[in-house]
Amino acid sequence: MTQRTIAEKATCTGVGLHSGGAATVSLFPARPGTGVVFVRSDLETPAEIPARRTALASTRLATTLGRGEATIGTVEHLLAAVSASGIDNLRVEVDGPEIPVMDGSAAPFLALLAAAGTFDQRVARRVIRIRKPIALRDGDRAIRVTPAPRLTLTYFVEYPHAAIGKQRLDALAIDAASFERELASARTFGFLQEVEALRRGGLARGGSLDNTVVLDEQRVLNPGGLRFADEFVRHKALDLIGDLALLGMPLLGHVEVERGGHALHQQLVERILATPEVWAIETSYTPALPQSDEDLSLAATA
Repeated sequence: MTQRTIAEKATCTGVGLHSGGAATVSLFPARPGTGVVFVRSDLETPAEIPARRTALASTRLATTLGRGEATIGTVEHLLAAVSASGIDNLRVEVDGPEIPVMDGSAAPFLALLAAAGTFDQRVARRVIRIRKPIALRDGDRAIRVTPAPRLTLTYFVEYPHAAIGKQRLDALAIDAASFERELASARTFGFLQEVEALRRGGLARGGSLDNTVVLDEQRVLNPGGLRFADEFVRHKALDLIGDLALLGMPLLGHVEVERGGHALHQQLVERILATPEVWAIETSYTPALPQSDEDLSLAATA
């Protein structure tokens, strides 16, 4: 496969889950080799922030990237949709400090990307193929990745709540179709008893029943209930895909997580990047013809 970008500009507007502020996201095609780059367009001097582990600023309740004083929060749902859609190069302009939460899932971003269309670029796609296992453990939390021919996820969560309990997603092979069918519409979730404390800390100001699965001490409060019986573990797996995007290229391996979250996901990303002896970068396509400047810039000017 070749690298891929979008065919034309696409835009959406919504409210930030934690900031509570309105923001507009505009997606633009990008040249081969660019990767995904976020741009804080509201600043006097727009700040470009690459979707890479080196730009990670925080993992508290969301994945936040930063460069200098500029940050962009809650990037994981959009990155999950971008990654699952097989898009390598993208410019994401945002006129605020947080990606809109939309309905709390990746489905609106998947629809936005579908509306923009894709453009295949005549440059080889590079992937990270895991050759030897990597494992991390922190008490009862654990994560590991082992060799596999494609990205495959196993995820286990456990919460002392009647509506969640123990949930397990087992060996789900990720591609565009399985992501859309099994994970994309799973929403973020939170507990009512924690909301006031979070808001006093400057978080969850944009959260509502329209964009979050909210639980009281016994039940789910959303009038429509759950989209999946195990929506909670599915959303965790969605977050994982978005977090793995900070590797900078697709991952081929089986990732298994017990009681994970953004911090644990990023510990794995950091460990992978720090141990290149256990993985290899491979290309899946070699162009048959030399590429002209026109070829390389076509999608970026669409």
